[in-house]
Amino acid sequence: MDARSGWITVGAAFTSMAVVFGVAYSFGAFFAPMAAEFGTGSGATSVVFGVTAFCWFVLGSVSGRAVDRFGPRPVLLVAAAALAAGLLVTAAVQQLWIGYLSYGLGVGVAVACGYVPMVAVVGAWFDARRAIALAVAVSGIGVGTLVGAPLAASLIGTVGWRQTHVIFAVVGAALLVVCALVVRRPPAPTGALSLPVGQLVRSLAFRSMYGATLLSSLALFVPFVFLPASAVALGTPPVAAAALVGVIGVASVVGRLAMGAVAERLGRIRTFQACFAVLGASFGIWFAAGSYPVLVVFAVVLGIGYGGWIALQPAVIAELFGLRGLGGVVGLVYTSGGIGALLGAPLAGVLVDATGGYALAIGFAGICGLASFVALLPLGRGDVVVAAPAL
Repeated sequence: MDARSGWITVGAAFTSMAVVFGVAYSFGAFFAPMAAEFGTGSGATSVVFGVTAFCWFVLGSVSGRAVDRFGPRPVLLVAAAALAAGLLVTAAVQQLWIGYLSYGLGVGVAVACGYVPMVAVVGAWFDARRAIALAVAVSGIGVGTLVGAPLAASLIGTVGWRQTHVIFAVVGAALLVVCALVVRRPPAPTGALSLPVGQLVRSLAFRSMYGATLLSSLALFVPFVFLPASAVALGTPPVAAAALVGVIGVASVVGRLAMGAVAERLGRIRTFQACFAVLGASFGIWFAAGSYPVLVVFAVVLGIGYGGWIALQPAVIAELFGLRGLGGVVGLVYTSGGIGALLGAPLAGVLVDATGGYALAIGFAGICGLASFVALLPLGRGDVVVAAPAL
């Protein structure tokens, strides 16, 4: 394979993921001002993010198949158009339920087109160094998370949340267009065909992966929505509170790169399972936190586990199910993440509204996170691998 074209594609994937997740994961900074303006509670406002994440996970199965058929360039152009339209409409809405559609569909489609397809394209470009290349590419998610939330909080304080959406729309769409212009389509993959969908979903490996992704998604998106608000409740200034999401982003970059390297030595599946254990256990730190420094520790530990999960999942899927049709298989697995994202943050919001605090919501997320690790344990057996050509 052409190594130069492969690494150019890694750069485009890194940038596209930084853009779409920088926007999506900055929602925690918009949460309080939007809730205040619309007069809505935590549960109703968090539905905006829940719909967004549901869309990007579920539509990832569509965008994954689209990139297998048409290549990455047209898919990234759709991402640019969706991001611009969704954010510009949201900047003008006067009722929150319209934001469910404009932000949810616009940003959701943008992430679906800027994430799953690019993961599949990078995975198809590399053989021996696939885990490292994917780790570098998905590190863009961490960088976007690092920059997006604090930048949004700063801009909101200066120009308001509506104008901040406009700025994100214009700059984000422009960067995605640049990515579309430079990305390279990988050579046609060789090796075994993917299993038919009916056979695939009945395999123990797929059920284990699907269940773990569902449970971990129920947990993961709770801090992305509520960690800044919980920090403010402890007396933290808004920008510093929003920066906690950035800390998750920085730690996730470390997790992506470090776990990609560790996986090459200890095995992808074993390292993948360890990342879920770290993610689930991290919520114990948040539950016990009574100060900002402890919240920073939580953000770091969560970010490392989350980053390793996201970096390794495509490589593990390729190891289990092969490269042919990788985009479609990754997208199918990620539909479970959509269900978890749709339900997790709103359920946590209901618990926050009902109790007036965050303890029960944090406990709910932690139980789901630890259960996701348990769901992955069957992948340690030697009889779960299906349709795995030589990688």
